[in-house]
Amino acid sequence: MRVDPNTAKRCLITVLLAVVSIFALPAVAQTYPTKPVRIIVPYRQGGCTGSRRGGWCWGGDGARPPGSWHSILRRLITAIFAAAFIFAPPAVAQTYPTKPVRIIVPYSPGGGIDTVARMMAQKLTEQIGGPFLIENRPGAAGVLGAEIVARAAPDGYTLLASATEFAINPIVRPKLPYDSFKDFIHISQLASVQFILAAHPSVPARNVKEVIALAKARPGTLTYGSSGTGGGPHLAGELFQSMAGIRWVHVPFKGTGPMSLAVMSGEIDFIFAATIGLLPQVRAGKMRAIAVTGQKRFAQLPEVPTVAESGIPGYSAIGWYGFYAPAGTSPEIVRRLYAEATRALGDPEVKEKLGRSGNEYVMSSPDEFVAFLRAETAKWTKIVKEANVRMD
Repeated sequence: MRVDPNTAKRCLITVLLAVVSIFALPAVAQTYPTKPVRIIVPYRQGGCTGSRRGGWCWGGDGARPPGSWHSILRRLITAIFAAAFIFAPPAVAQTYPTKPVRIIVPYSPGGGIDTVARMMAQKLTEQIGGPFLIENRPGAAGVLGAEIVARAAPDGYTLLASATEFAINPIVRPKLPYDSFKDFIHISQLASVQFILAAHPSVPARNVKEVIALAKARPGTLTYGSSGTGGGPHLAGELFQSMAGIRWVHVPFKGTGPMSLAVMSGEIDFIFAATIGLLPQVRAGKMRAIAVTGQKRFAQLPEVPTVAESGIPGYSAIGWYGFYAPAGTSPEIVRRLYAEATRALGDPEVKEKLGRSGNEYVMSSPDEFVAFLRAETAKWTKIVKEANVRMD
């Protein structure tokens, strides 16, 4: 079969350009098109370009030219372009973000999750290039902010950084406006924080065993405070009561500040609160740290034992922070957010800052985080039912 030299040359150039497109993958191709594309055909409708004599596709009269060369060539070019699509990396992950990303923190500024989220957002901005901005939307123990994210477009531009209450709210609030599992993608756990069981200096109990003995000697009269009903510190106290076999009275406050003043003034006997929030008062002798609630001692108070080692084996109650996206968010974006968040909070300088603020770096894969969240929900469901904790 004789092939026209000019035709062969054009075909070769076409093949070479197709091969180059596989490996070059310019950025414009990954974002193109951003608006409708017009393809101009300078012939009447139904006509075909080319000719039997010079065209390389098929003739101007619509008839297919003879020979197998054209069939082979068409199949080769089709295979090359198909390979280009297969090996091209997902454009959505490489171009994201193209505008500011909101990270909703459903609590007031200055708290534990707010501190951790701001550290992460700053590093994400540096690493990825696009701005990650913290937006505080407090209300209903994190419910209002979580609802905003659950109803947001699943495009990766509205995310959630929430605390322990994310697992507790479905238990204590029977009519949540979202489903904690179905309406979110669980990107990762970010960090954890221990609580301190502390007392007014006048309380005649210096360790867990003495607290239990005092509570049993005065059933239903000892009081403990927390930063709010249904929160992590409150349930830490309920878990203590359940495992120790005692009865004491919970007194909720609107935040750690008012609660601390109440125990320092002798208005209540004990409190459960995040470690970092009580350090200044403990070190000043204004309250006595009896135990910490995690599985290991708190680095900044190494002399204070855990509840588990000092009287209630197996006891563990920690606060933790999680990172979420709306359900339906692209898997490529979720994978990138997980990788970048792990890199951000794993930075040695950031980890050191986390420790100074009373938090511990904890990153987990989406699957690990879901398993952890289900375990937390099951654990606190039992305690909530025993204590009959309800929120309207």
